[in-house]
Formats: sequence, structure tokens, C-alpha cells
Amino acid sequence: MAANRITPSANALLEISAAIRSTRDLETLEKQLLEAISRTLCADRGAILLLSKDGTSFASVCGWDSREDLDRTAGYSRSVIDRVLRDQAPLLSNRESSAPVAEGGITAALCVPLVLFQQLRGVLYVDSSDPAARFEPAQLVWLTAIGGIAALVLENARNIQWLESENSRLRAEIAVEHEMVGAGAALREIEKFIARAAPTAATVLIRGESGTGKELVARAIHRNSPRCDKAFVAINCAAITETLLESELFGHEKGAFTGAAAQQKGKLEMADGGTLFLDEVGELALGLQAKLLRVLQEREFERVGGTRPIRIDIRLIAATNRDLKAAIQAGTFRQDLFYRLNVVSVTTPPLRQRREDIPLLAAHFAQLHARKARRNVRGVSDAALAHLLKYDWPGNIRELENALERAVVLGASEWVLPEDLPEELVEIEPAAPAETHYHETVKESKKDLILKAVQQTGGNYTEAARLLGIHPNYLHRLIRNLNLKSALVSNSHKA
Repeated sequence: MAANRITPSANALLEISAAIRSTRDLETLEKQLLEAISRTLCADRGAILLLSKDGTSFASVCGWDSREDLDRTAGYSRSVIDRVLRDQAPLLSNRESSAPVAEGGITAALCVPLVLFQQLRGVLYVDSSDPAARFEPAQLVWLTAIGGIAALVLENARNIQWLESENSRLRAEIAVEHEMVGAGAALREIEKFIARAAPTAATVLIRGESGTGKELVARAIHRNSPRCDKAFVAINCAAITETLLESELFGHEKGAFTGAAAQQKGKLEMADGGTLFLDEVGELALGLQAKLLRVLQEREFERVGGTRPIRIDIRLIAATNRDLKAAIQAGTFRQDLFYRLNVVSVTTPPLRQRREDIPLLAAHFAQLHARKARRNVRGVSDAALAHLLKYDWPGNIRELENALERAVVLGASEWVLPEDLPEELVEIEPAAPAETHYHETVKESKKDLILKAVQQTGGNYTEAARLLGIHPNYLHRLIRNLNLKSALVSNSHKA
């Protein structure tokens, strides 16, 4: 049927209005609009081409074809579309008109700009290859009006789509499962990394000082990945000798070496379908580095003493506390292996850079080890927490946990007190030269108070500690650290 016999009607507007109200999904909305518009204008095809945010390219192209009942996103009259984009004005082009439409057998085309808030957002296009087809100016006016409505509706749908996608992404970040404790900005960044990296199959390199929780990050990546129902296999490359490590990784055949009484699967086979975590990967010997590189490249290996290649499907996560680039310069680490490992990487921050998490971590470890020791511990006292906060934690979270475990085991109170903590935490003083006089004064005051208390109690340290309001263990520690033993002995002789 020739297009000039069709005049857009109120029914067509009602149909388009119903399509707009019925869905907010962008792709579905575009297809319903195109079908209604093309049927009203007796067009063979229609397309909505939406520009990217910067306007330099098409972010999406949705097509509709009445003849083949499929989407065709190519073959439209590029000359018509380019002219509408350039002039930002509607264009009607029939075969006999000045505007060229002869591309691909097209005989008639209508194209209008989609403009919103004086910004070009895309074009709405229809065409026909019927030799008798001819579009009329009235149809162009009608399509221009529809384009004005469609621009707003499509932009809203596109914004809703982006918001829903962003909402899903943020929910995924919030829903990341892990065993890390803290609420600071550094941990939030780690969680974001896990949310982005976990769904992929990319190899991950985790950098960080010892005790910063690199294995916890690796386990969180595995737990939130599609491989979560498969094995997570961890091996510490620094804890095993080179010869044993090769057998641990690749397994061995019976009789491969002295003591190999039976065939044994290695960690690589155990991790098939799941995740292999190589901790302290920087400690691998060069020979093993070459073999690991082959595994990453070929996804196959041979057991020690074996000749049959074994194919595996693993995701590799590696961790190191070494500077691998410096190791490459020193000739102790392969550059090609580094590139294979360093596909995506993250650095776990040291505890001194996330002090805001120390109170939460301390409370967590106090409760954890109180349950293990079957002790009633309510938490960490403010005085003890002050010491935890000023210490630099060279051993990071692992050292903090050890300190709290010790405090719980040795403490006698329902609160962790300063005297329950390791000596290096309690006695550390800020190195501030300008305040030396102040600290010396405080130190001398401590000495005087202790000497007087012991004197008043006739040398009874338990009573002296009660007078001072501290634990007897802490009093003994202060006497030792302040070098008061000789002074107390001298005073007792005088008495």
C-alpha cells in the first residue's frame, strides 16, 4: 500500500500513548514505538538512534522491520540521518526529491531529530522500499510531534535504566560477603574492588604487608564469584621448600622420587573448577615460576614424574608482600609471569593507615578469643584502646589479634586493661623532641607514686597496686621498666 493514502489518526496517537504508559524498559519501549509509528505511516522499517552522552557516536540503535519481522540496524539512509543530525531539522525525502535516498533500494524516508532541553539526543527514522511509496508533509509534521514526545520518554527510560543498573551495582557492593572487620574508607575501597573483580575470571594480584588480610580478600573474591560452590585451595609458597612445593602444586606419580609410594594429586588438580590462591608468590623459585607461567598460558600441566598433560579450569589469585618490580630488576622474578599475574591488582592497606578500624577489630578479637578461652570479657577498656590506637602495628592485623588473644588469656578483669597488653604497646612513648621535658616529668611522677605506695604498704606489692588502682601484674611491669627495683630494695633496708 502506498504511504500517501494513509493519514495519521487519533487511534495511532492512542496506540502510541498506550505503548508509552505500558513499559519503562528502554528496548521494549523503542520497539513498541517503532512498530506503531511504522504501521501508521505504512513504512517498511523504522529505527531509533540514540546518541552517546558526548554526542560523538550512537550509544544504541534499535530497528524494526515489517517485512522480515526482525531488527535490522544497518542499511538505513545514512545521508538522510547525517543531514538531520547536522541541521537538527526534520527531513522528508522521496525518490523524486532533492534529498538522496537511493541507498539500498530505499524509495522514501522520513527522519526527525529527538531534541530535549535544546540538546540533540538522537533521531527517529522510517523508510520504505515500495516503488509506489511516497511520504507527505503532513506525515512529517505528525512524526515531528511524536518525536518531541518520544525524546522525553526515551530519555526518562534511559535514565531509569542507568539508575537501575547503578542501583544493582551498589547493591552488589553492599552484599559482598567477607570476613573482614572495619567500617573505614580503606575497607570500603577493598569491598568495591571485590564486587568488581569477583564476577570475572581475571587473575588477581593482591599486594600488601604481612598480616594485612590478603587471604581474606582472596577468599572474599572466591566466595562472591561464580566458582563459589567449588574448591578454594590455598598454598603458602614461602612455607615449603622448592622440591616439596613442586610436588604440592603439580602432584606426583607413583615412584617419581624416593618416598613417592602412590600417585598424589596436587593443589592445581584439587582447585579444578574453583580458585587457587598462591600466597607469597614472590618467594617462588625461578624454575617453578616458569612452570606456573605455562599453566597460566596453556591451562595444562604434568605431574612430577608424569608424561600425560592434565587440563584444568582454575582461577588464580596470588598475593605477595614483596616489591615484584624490584624483584624483576634483581633477576629473582620473571617479568612475563608478573604480567600474567598482574591482570587486576589491589593493595591491602597496613593497619597504621586504617586506625579508625582498630576499635572494631579489637572488640571483635576480644570477643572471639573470650569465647575460645571460655572467659567473660565485655570488651576493651578506653585506657587499653588508647594504647592500641597510638601503636604503629608493624605486624598489622595479625599482631593486633595476637595482642588481644594474650590480653584475654592473661587478664583477670571483665575488661581488657592496659596491663593485659604486651609491654611494647603499653610503654611506647611518642617520639616528640619538643615534649621531652613533659614526658620526663610524667616518668618521674610515676616513680614517686610507686615508691610512696610501696612504702605505705610496707613492701606489699598487692596492696600497693590496690592503692594505685592498677593490677599487681602491671605494677611489677612498671617497676621493671622504670628501673625501680634497686630503689625499692634500698628503701626496704632503710626501713
